[in-house]
Formats: sequence, structure tokens, C-alpha cells
Amino acid sequence: MSDTWKAAFTRVPELLAAHVQLSFSALLLAMVICLPLAIWAARSPRVAGVALTLASLIQTIPGLALLALFYPLLLGVSAIVGGGISAFGFLPALLALTLYALLPILRNAVTGLTGVDPAVKEAADGLGMTRAQKMRLVEAPLAAPTIMAGIRTAAVWTIGAATLSTTVGQPSLGDLIFAGLQTQNWTYVLAGCLFSAALAISVDVLLGLMERAIRERRKILAWVGAAILSAGLIFACAPLLTSKDDVVVIGAKSFSEQYILARLIGERLENAGYKVRYRDGLGSAVVFGALAGGDVDIYVDYSGTIWTNQMKRSDPVPAAQMFEDIAKWTRTQHGVSMAGALGFENTYAFAVRADDAAKRAMTTLDDLARESPDLVFGTDVEFLERPEWQMVKDAYPMRFQDTRSFNPTFMYPALMSREVDVISAFSTDGRIAANGFVVLGDPKNAVPSYEALLLVSPERRNDDQFMRAVKPLVGAITVEKMREANYMVDRDQDKKTPKQAADWLGQNLENRASDNVSD
Repeated sequence: MSDTWKAAFTRVPELLAAHVQLSFSALLLAMVICLPLAIWAARSPRVAGVALTLASLIQTIPGLALLALFYPLLLGVSAIVGGGISAFGFLPALLALTLYALLPILRNAVTGLTGVDPAVKEAADGLGMTRAQKMRLVEAPLAAPTIMAGIRTAAVWTIGAATLSTTVGQPSLGDLIFAGLQTQNWTYVLAGCLFSAALAISVDVLLGLMERAIRERRKILAWVGAAILSAGLIFACAPLLTSKDDVVVIGAKSFSEQYILARLIGERLENAGYKVRYRDGLGSAVVFGALAGGDVDIYVDYSGTIWTNQMKRSDPVPAAQMFEDIAKWTRTQHGVSMAGALGFENTYAFAVRADDAAKRAMTTLDDLARESPDLVFGTDVEFLERPEWQMVKDAYPMRFQDTRSFNPTFMYPALMSREVDVISAFSTDGRIAANGFVVLGDPKNAVPSYEALLLVSPERRNDDQFMRAVKPLVGAITVEKMREANYMVDRDQDKKTPKQAADWLGQNLENRASDNVSD
């Protein structure tokens, strides 16, 4: 078995446990909501119309969008009630997936209850049954197979949609899928998909067994299916029962450099005696909010991102002044400590193919603005909504023929294959030089400084052992070394995992430190 498969399988037990816990919690909550509502709706056509319309409307919202909507909503609620509600991780994922599971359960339950033969109901009335007795002894048993079919559908949908919970900080098998997509590690993608599919199929088969048992009135078969399902649930969730005392949570955004730096930090903290857990694939706003709220203990962000996205500032200031203002703002406003800058800058860089740069005489963003009506612009999924893009447009009047958004991994192949003509690349990405792309100059300094900053949560900033473990990273990473580590993960041949690249980078830092001592 290859090292990549071993690395993927090592992560599966904990991610599978978290995936099962989330999926079953959402499914159970959806059943608690839907079954009483279905009884009410079966007796009132008006209630049925409203409930099914709302459930159908929710189903039209993409799962990822539903997850994203709950993050700011819970942040607002937490601010109103004075804290105590986490907008990160389990809760937003649970609420979103619960809503997503409502429609199949509710629709099948209403259909089953309203489909009971009127003659059977009349016979029950003739026997003098109360409404509750009629529901419990007649209608519910007859509708149960239809209801179970809806639960089966909801279970499969929920297990599949749970892979998206990675984006709001909830661990799931989606961690493998997102990490694999970002780093082009298709083994991770395949492992995440296979285990998610196997879980969904297994649950569907067991629920199908219970549905058949209910339909054929075979109680033993129903109990066997329930017992197997319960045993599987307990076994799958066993990794969650292990002790998690003093576990450090390291955050990472959704591109290779972040995965590498997270593992580099984790390696140092593990050597200092801490247990480490990673929360990968997070958006800029999500990860900073999680750090300030104590759900993440440490991560690497960039000065320009904090300046524009979090502080909402667009005024150009010298890099040293920006650094000082960010350190003061993060500490006073959020209690976040800035341990320091890592030593390199990863800024947005507008890259074009070398032949286009020569043919169109493009060397700066002024030249790009001149040629933009004939060009297609490719960006990562965030860039067009970020303040930096508005700052660039204010400085350079760009009017592109078209714009297209990509996962960062796929921007570079898109430029190489001429699907787009210019991309918003990252300056530390080794694929720029490897593909011979030309980075255009920014003579008006429209793009702010993007120094890599090590940020620490309020709970960890006073932990001396913790700070001693990560402080040696400050000022220790050159842009050349970071670019080389990134390319190890991003290149097509002889690819390395983020952990392997982090090990290489860490060894280089140790060698550099030894050389300095010798000197």
C-alpha cells in the first residue's frame, strides 16, 4: 500500500466517526420535527400545503449555500445573547443538514398517512377508537413502510451532504475530498468518496431491511435490522470516545500552502507534547471567527486579508505600519495574539502566458487594463468578492471580456490550456515559474502587503509552552523555501503530501538554525 493510501486511511476512523455523528444527529432531529408535523398536516390540508411548500423551498437551496447561511446567522445570535453559541463546526452543520432532510421524510409521512384506506378508518371509528388510538394502532402501522422509504431517502441525502460540512469547520469525510481537490491528491478524493458512499449504501440497506420487516409485519427482522444499525453506529463513533484533553486545533484555508503550514505548526506542537487536530478547507471569515471564538487555537493568515476583510480598511499604508495596526486591532478587538510574521509574503499576482505577454506588450497592470476587453480573467472562488479586487479596479480600469471562478488548484491548468488569459495567482506558487507564466507589475501598489502572520487564540496566547513551540517559526521561512514546498504538493509528477512537504520545510528550518549557531 502506498504512503498516500496509508495517510488517507489513517485519517478515516476519526473523520468517519464525526461524519456518522453529524449525519445521524441531523436525521434524528429531522424525524423529531417531521413526524408530529406530518400527523398535523395529514389532518389539515392547509397545514400540509404550507409545510410541504416550505420544505420544498429549502430543498432548492444548494447544500453548501445552506451551510454558509447558518454561519453568519449563528454569529448574529451569539452576539445578541452574549456568547455561548458556536457558529463554527457541529451546530451550523447540524441545522443545515436537518433542514435538508425534512422534505423526503415529511412528504412520505403525509402521503402515507393520507393514503390509508378510508374504509379502514371508518372501521376503527366503528370500534370506538379515539383519535390517538386510531393513529397508533391503525394509521401509523399502515403508513410505516411509506414513512421508512422517506427516511431512507433522507439518510442517503444527509450522509452525502455532510461532506460539505468541512467548509464550516465540522470534521467529516469531506475533509479528505476537499484536501484532495486542493492538492490534486486523487487518492484522498477517492478515499473520501468511497467511505462516504459505503456508509450511505450500508445505512440504506439496513433501513431497507427494517422497511421490509415493517411491511411484512416481521418483528424479529425489524429488531435485527435495528440492532445491526445501532451496533454499527456505536462502532463508527468509538473514536469520538477517546480522550481529547488539551488538544490543539490548527486551522487552515483551502489551498496547498495552508495545508503545509498547518502540518509544520502541528509537528512542532506534537514535539512539545500536545495532541493536534486539523481543521482544513476553511474560508477566511470562518477561520478568523473560529480563532477569536476559541474553536481554533492557531493558524496562518495574511496581512492584506486581515486588513481588507476583517478590519475593512483600504487605505494604503507602509507594511510596517500595517503590521503594527493589525497586531493592535486583533488583540484589542478580539483578544487574538499575533506571534509574528513567518518571513515571506504571499500576495495576489496577476499572471499571464509568456507568449501573450510578449505579443500584447504586457509588463504591468496598466498594460493588462489596456488589453482587458479582449481577455478572459480566471480567479479563485473568493477573489471577485474581495475588497482587493475593488482596489485593483479602482487603480486600473479593467473591463474583461469574461470572468471565470475556479478552485485554486485548477486556475493554473486553465491558463495553460488557454481557457482563460490571465489569473489571480499566488506569488508563492511554484507553478508560476514551472509553467513559464509572467507576473505583471503593480506600479500603483493597488494590492496590499500579504505578509504571512502567525495568529494565536485568546486561550493559547498565555500558554508559555505553546508559544515557545511555535515562536521559532517567526521570521524563519523564506519565500523561496515556501515556493519550493508548495510546488512539491502542486506539481504533477512525484507529488508529495502536505505532511511530507512540511517535514521537508521543517528540516530545512532546522538546518538553517544549525548553520546560524555554527556561524
